[in-house]
Amino acid sequence: MSIASLHRTLEQELFALLRGVSLECPVCGEFVMHIGAKVFCPECGSSLAEGETAAAETTSTQAS
Repeated sequence: MSIASLHRTLEQELFALLRGVSLECPVCGEFVMHIGAKVFCPECGSSLAEGETAAAETTSTQAS
């Protein structure tokens, strides 16, 4: 029997938010609002949009 990790990485958490699976803000832990392809936290003001994720991946890949 193996032990499975219960912790998710930040990348997994962000993709879960974009898919609508997760409703918890990774910054403050409050509920988020889904507005089209954008996820917005009314409590702390953080937001995530699908295009922003692709841009962040491109930037981090180019930096390597």
